[in-house]
Amino acid sequence: MNFVHTLEHHLLDHVYSHVSAGPLSFRFSKHLLVMWIAAAVAAASFVAAGQMARRGKRNRWVLFVESLAVFVRDDIVLPNLGEEGRAYLPYFLSTFFFILLMNLMGLVPGSATPTGNISVTAALAVCTFFMINVAGVREHGFGGYVKSLVPHGMPVWLLPLMYPIELLGLLTKTFALCIRLFANMIAGHIVILAFLALIFLFEKVWVAPLSVSAALGISLLELFVAFLQAYIFTLLSAIFVGGAVHSH
Repeated sequence: MNFVHTLEHHLLDHVYSHVSAGPLSFRFSKHLLVMWIAAAVAAASFVAAGQMARRGKRNRWVLFVESLAVFVRDDIVLPNLGEEGRAYLPYFLSTFFFILLMNLMGLVPGSATPTGNISVTAALAVCTFFMINVAGVREHGFGGYVKSLVPHGMPVWLLPLMYPIELLGLLTKTFALCIRLFANMIAGHIVILAFLALIFLFEKVWVAPLSVSAALGISLLELFVAFLQAYIFTLLSAIFVGGAVHSH
């Protein structure tokens, strides 16, 4: 029961304050606080690195930020969107750094992992959903984008069937982005809690060192997962947007 209560306490979005305004309800939570901090750190990092680079101060911090930005541009965006991807690079840079910082901040003791909250990952996935459609309309026009949703030369009698399938495919991509990030980020925390719960389950002296060592190993693995999941979400988003930009 202690493990169940601990897991429930960890998975819930801990509310610090609750404000109601008619039918609307606003909650200030630890996840929201971490998101604000991650957004502020990402913005400050880009601004500071940009100002120092313009002044010719290319220190390790500037080189680190530039290397990540170049990685996103050359290994994620341009291969999937081509030169047209430069116009959408700010979105993918923001997405990568924002998710990465939220993942890393979740490893800080006493903090929280917003990407382990399905509401947060759903919002990020919806942003990509809008970017897919905005990019498609921008590159082909509204009529051209609607036509590009189905393969060229499709028989007219199949169009009433194909358009709902293609629209469902767009929603499926959004759902996959949401669930993939949420599940991968929450899984590591659940495994750590499960290892630590063994201490209370068996109540043996020799269990504690093994459980703590296993939990520490998973925590180190989550450091890699934090980078990996930010990369995967940004890569899949670039692939989906690239499919709308290059519909052929």
